[in-house]
Amino acid sequence: MRIRSSFAASAALGAVAVLTTGCLSSGGGGGGGNANTSKNIEIMYAFTTDQESGFKDEVNAWAKDNNVTVKFTQSGDFNSLINTRVQGNDAPDVALFPQPGIMKDMAAQGELADLSSVVDQGDLDKLIQGALDTGMVDGKQYAIPMSINVKSIVFYPKKAAAAAGLTAPPQTLDELQSLSTKIASTGTTPWCFGIESGPATGWPATDWVENLMVSNYGADVYNQWVAHEIPFNDPRVLDVLNQIDKLLLADGQVNGGRKSISGNNFGTAANAMFDNPPGCYMYRQGNFVAKAGGFPDAVLADLDNTVGVFPMPGKTAAEKPVLGGGDLAGIFSKDNESAKKLVQFLASKDYGTKGYAETGAWISPRTDFDTSLYPTELLGSIAKIAYESTAFVFDGSDQMPGEVGSGTFWSEMTSWISGEEDAKTALDNIENSWPA
Repeated sequence: MRIRSSFAASAALGAVAVLTTGCLSSGGGGGGGNANTSKNIEIMYAFTTDQESGFKDEVNAWAKDNNVTVKFTQSGDFNSLINTRVQGNDAPDVALFPQPGIMKDMAAQGELADLSSVVDQGDLDKLIQGALDTGMVDGKQYAIPMSINVKSIVFYPKKAAAAAGLTAPPQTLDELQSLSTKIASTGTTPWCFGIESGPATGWPATDWVENLMVSNYGADVYNQWVAHEIPFNDPRVLDVLNQIDKLLLADGQVNGGRKSISGNNFGTAANAMFDNPPGCYMYRQGNFVAKAGGFPDAVLADLDNTVGVFPMPGKTAAEKPVLGGGDLAGIFSKDNESAKKLVQFLASKDYGTKGYAETGAWISPRTDFDTSLYPTELLGSIAKIAYESTAFVFDGSDQMPGEVGSGTFWSEMTSWISGEEDAKTALDNIENSWPA
């Protein structure tokens, strides 16, 4: 599920030098044959709180420098509203898609501009390739990532881990299992885990499945599974659930025991990690839990000294796959030159340097972004996990049909973890729910 992060600028001339402003061909979504010199842009997005306020400040500074007026349209029901507006021939100039599925549908329908002539292709090489590839349809670039979140993170309590001699992060999945077994042998549960999230209960379990699918089998198999090119209940998925059972759910592996997981809120599930002595030593979750409402206030006040992270490993030390998400910028008004320039800015190295990165509410998708601009070493370390990844894949449940991704996938994982049904039954039920 998509749970959002509430995480000396370079000269603007430098960005312009590597970006082009070529016109796009005419077509749907407000297109036309002649260049549109309008200085008005509407941009639509889904995110809120600190991420929204930081985004507005960053874009308004750009707009002032470029004599452009920007209308910001936020929607908590982005997918429904964007569909309604496109059908009514009232699409915004620019949209920041929180999920790649709907973006790809609109690109396939001819509603979005091909960005190949908008942003310099050489400069795009600096973007995380997996995230960049998510914006492609039939070999053309229809959307550019302008933010990411990172989910393949294992948080741990720095001081307690050091005192216990747990100083070497595991480099492979086998080493992660060995570390879990080692911790459990001391009488302390290695993991904290919670999947309660109100009506969205179950989504943290889907992230575990997705993370281990890409870690075990790579991005190609992962993407085939997400697209239902292989069955949801493929034997490889059952192997992943069996791996979760051994690593996370077996007796002595999780704080509070398996029966506690479905009632333990994902945001605060890791807090036992900071008890003395620790209730667990590891918590796999996205970067967004390291904020108010997640980790305890005392921990947040001293994050860099209190919390460490390491990436969820792959099958080998050379494999560093990362599960994440983000927002993808696409253009509906195909002949609006100001909209093109805005997307150029959102894709540039300059974006985020005017104060946005310092808020901690946003992570750049550019591998060359200056991590010293993030407010904590912890957030910089999390960003580096994504920048150094060998494969970056988007959250699978967000790309699946709603009946599955935010339906049976959540509920069946909850039933399985709660012990109401076995792993094979849960996967078979999800497969049978996939719409024809």
